[in-house]
Amino acid sequence: MTTQNLIQPFHVIPGAVVKNILNGLRHATIDMVAQTYLTHERGETVNPDSYFLRFPAQPANRIIALPAAIVDSEGDQSVSGIKWIASYPDNIKSGIPRASAVLILNDPDTGYPYALLEGALISAVRTAASAVLGAWWLNGQNRHAATLSIIGGGVISRNILETFVADDWSFDSVGIHDLNAESAQALTEFGEQLGLPDVRLLSLEEALTADIVVFATSAGEPYVKGQGTFRPGQIVLNISLRDIGAEIIEESYNYFDDVTHCLKANTSPHLAEQQYGHRDFVTGTVAQLIRGDLHVAQDKPLIYSPFGMGILDLAIGRMIHDIAVAAGTAIAIPSFFGEERRW
Repeated sequence: MTTQNLIQPFHVIPGAVVKNILNGLRHATIDMVAQTYLTHERGETVNPDSYFLRFPAQPANRIIALPAAIVDSEGDQSVSGIKWIASYPDNIKSGIPRASAVLILNDPDTGYPYALLEGALISAVRTAASAVLGAWWLNGQNRHAATLSIIGGGVISRNILETFVADDWSFDSVGIHDLNAESAQALTEFGEQLGLPDVRLLSLEEALTADIVVFATSAGEPYVKGQGTFRPGQIVLNISLRDIGAEIIEESYNYFDDVTHCLKANTSPHLAEQQYGHRDFVTGTVAQLIRGDLHVAQDKPLIYSPFGMGILDLAIGRMIHDIAVAAGTAIAIPSFFGEERRW
């Protein structure tokens, strides 16, 4: 076999191409996330801890490395790679997104990278797909809820609304809350453009009463506290992970994408473990729901806390790469590697 056959062509896939592909694949991303969770549950992934680059003089800013691998023991879908994603909350003051990212895909046989993709949109879409997947299972596999509220008016929230609509959910009313009035208004108008009914601005207290409450903020510590905040059967999508107090976690049923990963880095579940000294509040994973190993009870609030694993970025990134290369919209970089032979 020649070196040309061993080393895959290197492609760059810019954000415009990623966006165009994902616009037609919203429902497919939910299925891909579900299948990836099942692959993870079978032990056919490698998903180390995320690595955080922090700045002492700028404590709100961070850049995170998420290395991961998917091992397809029955086919040709194995891939490894890394997402490098920056979170700079003050970006929104300048009108640009908080997060920016790149995703690198590596050949599982040679280790050679073969693609560089704009990663922020992939990250947002896979987060939204995970949220909507979790909502469906906690809502009794039913795509209707009387009221939905979104707390946080950013890119993740926008993508969650888009994914709910793409997955054919229906709501009687949708509420929006954000400390930034402009962000709240922008998300409200976006919801109306999607055709959602009765989209309105809510106070935080009003937002907390919805049948499905979504947290998608940049909060670093809990601000929603107190036992009894949520009622039995109420669904809380804890996407930003740090909004709610430990006592709320402790009195609820708690579902995760991965328990070990989520009980770290001072997430709300991690704070509950530290405060109460146990993990008895852990109910299980979304993969266990999909497999039928668990059934959802309704006598406590239902909280879904997906930490957001790099394997999801890889699965969707690989799908986008294959589509873009086949369509001729990926940008080939000839001779990207300076040396392709040892001698």
